[in-house]
Amino acid sequence: MYKNRVSLILLLVLVIFNTFDTSAQKKSKNKRTVANTIENTEYSSTKPKLVVGVVVDQMRYDYLTRFWDQYGEGGFKRLIDNGFNCKNNHFNYAPTYTGPGHASVYTGTTPATHGIIANDWYDKELDKSVYCASDDSYTSVGTASDAGKMSPHRMLVTTVTDQLRLHTQLRGKTIAVALKDRGAILPGGHTANGAYWFYGKNEGNWITSSFYMDELPKWVNDFNASDSAESYKKPWTTLKDISAYLESGSDNNAYEGLFEGEVTPTFPHDLPTLWEDNGAFDLIKSTPYGNSLTADFAIAALEGEDLGGDAITDFLAVSFSSTDYVGHKFGVNSKEVEDTYLRLDKDLARLLEALDKKVGENEYVFFLTADHAAINVPTYLQDLKIPAGYMDKDVLQSKFDEFLKYKYGTTDIVKNISNHQMFLDHDIIKNLDLNIGDVEEEIARELLGYSDIDRVYTAEQMWENEYTEGIPYILQNGFNLKRSGDILMVLKPGVISYSITGSTHGSPQIYDTHVPLLFYGKGIKNGSTTTRTEISDVAPTISALLDISFPSGTIGNPISKVLE
Repeated sequence: MYKNRVSLILLLVLVIFNTFDTSAQKKSKNKRTVANTIENTEYSSTKPKLVVGVVVDQMRYDYLTRFWDQYGEGGFKRLIDNGFNCKNNHFNYAPTYTGPGHASVYTGTTPATHGIIANDWYDKELDKSVYCASDDSYTSVGTASDAGKMSPHRMLVTTVTDQLRLHTQLRGKTIAVALKDRGAILPGGHTANGAYWFYGKNEGNWITSSFYMDELPKWVNDFNASDSAESYKKPWTTLKDISAYLESGSDNNAYEGLFEGEVTPTFPHDLPTLWEDNGAFDLIKSTPYGNSLTADFAIAALEGEDLGGDAITDFLAVSFSSTDYVGHKFGVNSKEVEDTYLRLDKDLARLLEALDKKVGENEYVFFLTADHAAINVPTYLQDLKIPAGYMDKDVLQSKFDEFLKYKYGTTDIVKNISNHQMFLDHDIIKNLDLNIGDVEEEIARELLGYSDIDRVYTAEQMWENEYTEGIPYILQNGFNLKRSGDILMVLKPGVISYSITGSTHGSPQIYDTHVPLLFYGKGIKNGSTTTRTEISDVAPTISALLDISFPSGTIGNPISKVLE
């Protein structure tokens, strides 16, 4: 009897204990579930609904400071006053061209890894020149021309836009927009929902490639049908009184190019009169109206694609290309460049206002940089007694051909010269029973004796050494083992191979590498730094902000000072 009573008491104790323990576990589990829900909600709320990446083609850093007093409050000044300014930002490779620039901004690496070594380059395997975005595997969408036969297939790694798409299981959208095809295709990456570029001539429409879609979305067709491009067929006059443009040279000078049909490079530029002789709608590209048209289309994309419409982060990549066309035509010290940036400032303000309205002022992150900078017109520098000049390609080629014939008995030993690189015919060198390394060094020493050439490096040097600073470091970052040439040439500072009017770029010199880098919006600190940053730091900084994987070829680092 006693034993039965003890057993009953023990059983009751065990039941009560188990009940209490189960209840405690449920409460603990519920607490963890609630805590995790709160934590996930807080984590999600820290992410921006939209990332907007802006690349301004051929923008020097000093355009921010030179024209500062002329800017309004809603564009560049808003970004700098309320965002973060990396004042010492540089491209860490050469050649500094549009294709490599856009690829490097979005991949977090350089041509040595992403493979976009120029806009066009000699393909050693195909034995012909190729374009960075051309792809005959696809067809044009939105035009009967071949202008849409494009894709990012020559870019060998992922972009930050690709990584965002992968991270969100393709639920986050990527839309890329630019006048230039490469300015949209390369930032959009391999997985973009859409990349659109402008086809001028007599059409004036935004188009794409069958790589992305089989037909244009309704919102794009509606935009094209609206004749928005047609509205910019008007005289290009200065935004402000030209007498206020004190940050640029005289309006009529010998350093600027001319539109076909013009006698002087002066305002106003009568676009309706110049229209047919300058490519019709293509003329818009070489005026600030091309940037305005790009802003119009980007704002239409915000609504048409409902970008930033939910908690899953989307990406809008916008490249303003007209700044490059204007710089090439008129030069960095022209009143045309000054006017173009004052008008771009207003277009940026319009874009930011549209983002405030559509996405919410504190719900997006915005960065702005450039794909390269540019040199002052050398003839202008020469007139100021600053060392500068032009390489005479014909004289150099003639002298070099004489050397090849004397040394090797043939000029066929060189297959191609482009982008300041020389591609040798390895088969001929073998047939002549010569060592490729010896030939590279002999040619390099010959070229070093030419007056306009400052430095020469060989592929063997790029292979065998690891450079960490200066010009050789920049060249090595641009040297792709499978795609680059056998000889790399660097012109003297201030010397270019270009027309005597207008500005250009492409060198490893600081006037081509120093570009703006601004961050603004959700998760961005307010401030600035003069610590050196490099263009390959942009993608990992945005990736860190979004808490996603870095692009597959990344060599850059997040700029910790930028992030809250």
